[in-house]
Amino acid sequence: MCSPEEEALLQLEEVFSVTLDHINNLVLQPLLKAAAEPSDPWGRECLSLLQQLHRSSRRLWEVTKESLHSLQERLHHPDSFGLEALLLLHSADHILQIHIEYIESYTSCVVVNVFQKAAKRRSEYWRAQRKMLQQFLSGMSSAGSVGTVLVQALHQPLAHHVQQYVFFLLSLADTIGEHHPSRELVVHAAELFGNLQSFMSQELDQAMATQALRHTLSSRVGDVLCTPSRRLLQDSQDIPVTVTPLRSERVLLFDDSLVLLQGHSVHTFDLKLVWVEPGQDGCMFHLLTPEEKFFFCSKDPQGRVVWQWKVTQAVCQALRGKKDFPLLGAGLKPSETPSCRCGAYTFLSEGRFCQATYEGEWYWGKPHGKGTLKWPDGRNHVGEFCQGLEHGFGIRLVPQASEDKFDCYKCHWREGSMCGYGICENGTSEVYKGYFQEGLRHGFGVLESTPQAPQSCRYTGHWEKGQRSGYGIAEDSDRGERYIGMWQADQRHGPGIIVTQAGVCFQGTFQADKMVGPGILLSEDDSLYEGTFTRDLTLLGKGKVTFPNGFTLEGSFGSGAGGGLHTQGVLDTAGLPPDPGSTRKRQLGLGAFPVESRWQGICGPFQDFVRAGCPGDLQEALLGFHVQSSKELRKSQEYLCCERTHPEDHTGRMEDILEELLQHREPEALQQCLRKALTNSLHPLGKLLRTLMLTFQATYTGIGANKHLQGLAQEEVKQHAQEIWAAYRGLLQVALQRKGQALEEAEDAETRDLQVHGLVLPLVLPSFYSELFTLYLLLHEREDSLYSQGIISLSLFPDTKLLEFLDVQKHLWPLKDLTLTTNQRYSLVRDKCFLSATECLQKMITTVDPREKLEVLERTYGEIEATVSRVLGQEYKLPMDDLLPLLIYVVSRARIQHLGAEIHLIRDMMDPIHTGGLYDFLLTALESCYEHIQKEDMRLDRLPRRWDLREPW
Repeated sequence: MCSPEEEALLQLEEVFSVTLDHINNLVLQPLLKAAAEPSDPWGRECLSLLQQLHRSSRRLWEVTKESLHSLQERLHHPDSFGLEALLLLHSADHILQIHIEYIESYTSCVVVNVFQKAAKRRSEYWRAQRKMLQQFLSGMSSAGSVGTVLVQALHQPLAHHVQQYVFFLLSLADTIGEHHPSRELVVHAAELFGNLQSFMSQELDQAMATQALRHTLSSRVGDVLCTPSRRLLQDSQDIPVTVTPLRSERVLLFDDSLVLLQGHSVHTFDLKLVWVEPGQDGCMFHLLTPEEKFFFCSKDPQGRVVWQWKVTQAVCQALRGKKDFPLLGAGLKPSETPSCRCGAYTFLSEGRFCQATYEGEWYWGKPHGKGTLKWPDGRNHVGEFCQGLEHGFGIRLVPQASEDKFDCYKCHWREGSMCGYGICENGTSEVYKGYFQEGLRHGFGVLESTPQAPQSCRYTGHWEKGQRSGYGIAEDSDRGERYIGMWQADQRHGPGIIVTQAGVCFQGTFQADKMVGPGILLSEDDSLYEGTFTRDLTLLGKGKVTFPNGFTLEGSFGSGAGGGLHTQGVLDTAGLPPDPGSTRKRQLGLGAFPVESRWQGICGPFQDFVRAGCPGDLQEALLGFHVQSSKELRKSQEYLCCERTHPEDHTGRMEDILEELLQHREPEALQQCLRKALTNSLHPLGKLLRTLMLTFQATYTGIGANKHLQGLAQEEVKQHAQEIWAAYRGLLQVALQRKGQALEEAEDAETRDLQVHGLVLPLVLPSFYSELFTLYLLLHEREDSLYSQGIISLSLFPDTKLLEFLDVQKHLWPLKDLTLTTNQRYSLVRDKCFLSATECLQKMITTVDPREKLEVLERTYGEIEATVSRVLGQEYKLPMDDLLPLLIYVVSRARIQHLGAEIHLIRDMMDPIHTGGLYDFLLTALESCYEHIQKEDMRLDRLPRRWDLREPW
């Protein structure tokens, strides 16, 4: 059975439903007709507000009818329709929201006097309806204006209805008792509508205050400030306050902005970007905005408390994006405004950001975190900020004045300037990838022209304050030249080498971009000139030419009448022919550029990173960021940010890297760990190796692939292995320090060399092998050509004839105890003689590791001895006199191309620990075989003119 309170609620809903119908018919519909089809903007705004009020009124009527229906169901079927099924209880929050929407629509109309202005258009109609309106408006004065009647008609019934809601819901809660299952729903609904009463009162007060404010301002200022959606929260005319340093005549606090009026000037500050400093005492408190800091001072502490509290609450409300319920600040009571927030602001003060709009994260009045800056001239910057300045990774686009193209700076920034690693593309002319300091290229970097550029050029090396300075490589494809050497103030300065596409090499001292003083010239035919040059690298003055045949020409050189070379001197043809390799194998640059200081611009930042403890936020700035593809940089900054690939948490990833180093310190595990690190383009060691590879390719490929640079390249590869090992040791030390441990005692030079040659060099050599081996090929081209001719000559011998020719003792031939026909025996010898050793030796070219090549040579030696032992029927150790001819036989049959280059690379790169040991002995034997095959007595003219291939042996 239903309670009297439920029946009262039913009657209340019936009355309110009818009242809403009357309001719609007698007030809203006529108001809409009066405001229909306005011709001025103000009229169109009134019409829009009335339409919104009409929609919210209809929704309020609909939900009231639904509530009435649920009450009727409860009245007629109390046993099957429980109290908790009442719409007013289980959907109290939904009903509340509809009431709030109506209140906000209604108060928006109040702010701009919509009712009074609309009533003037049909004043006779409203006077005729006054009595009708008074029938459902209690306490309405008959002397009031039509506008006042309309205001009351749209507010008073709702206020009375909500008041009755609260009364009957509280009574119902008392009636059903504390243990009733629906009591919580009833109490909750009563609390909501009780709060709604306070909210309605506050909303109406703020709307009336905002309406009244309009009359105290000029029409222009009033129209700007007193908009329908804005509410006045505090006026300095009510509680006086002064603001410094900007002395304002009046201070207005709205729910979305703080306004300072000063004469005809209006300064508006978005509350989302206003910070209230907490903990102020006395009569003053501080406000921060993106470009100003204000001091608010009241006449007494009470006034300061009111203003500070209201501003704080208004800022918090603005940041939430909706009005507080039930009252401004009630129940929330924040002690201070949030220090971190997001927002947009256009800077007005003079400076780098003048007229720029920043949108992003803020901290205490300054851009801080991720954000975007956009200038009116088309420049924009997206990235990370710190304390108001660009700091961290960022991308800046700068439009070019003449064309629809952009300069793109994809860099790390520090305190507003580019600092650290970056990639910068200047339109379609050139791209720089390297390090910056204070906005200028500084440290290691690569500058190269794009394919669309009119002139092709590339510089790989060091920079200082935006200019090429230090060791660097410059390539001029148009002139077919490459310069390797020192720079100063963007010019070649100091020791340097010029390598030309024609094979001519110059080495000397440069000053102001020109070669000065004595130098040397190496020509393609290995002629050597030692003397002085003109600034355009022509021979001039005293000099000496040494020809490949040993002849020398010493005297004065100059330009001839016909433009050729003119010389006056002494030609010496009596000298003995020089060692064939004395001029041909001359190496340039050794001693001129200390190998340990050539690429300090790469290793230096890594050392800085390690000394700093490997902080995650510096990993990109010091080691470069990874870009998945080599596509041109796009204009879209969002695309560029997505293309940049790195772990979301740098610190976490660095922890994993260091932890892995700690877990793999045993020799075999360490080798696998380093191999994995060096092949990973995101690992610090992998990044370091790839940058060193870039410099190696820039120096020794293309024009730089010159045999006279082989020594320079060889020592560079060994130095890179040392640097990789030092980098590993640095990372390991950081890993141990984070665990509270210390690295073992300092490494001595001998231990370091063992690790570098035995562990690191085999791992890094494959990265440089292609370019390095090419230099060895060029350097030993002539020996390898003679060797190849010898191989061709020896290949004409049948196996038995070759064994005999090489003076291999017949008792060592693998032919004993074979009961086969001559043809069968010939076939066997032809295809199988020392075949296992031959196939083993051929595997030498399948690896780049010198140690593995030496192991192949050792296995080859073992296969030769095993074959001989099987022939003799006993274990047999070959003396050198027997080994050398057999090894020559195997080498000739293996037909390894460029064996001279292979031997010399192994000799230069093998671990010093093997010097004087078995590997050294075997390599020396292989060198002897190589030299024997080149000799004249191995040529075809020494071979028999005819052989009987069927002759028994």
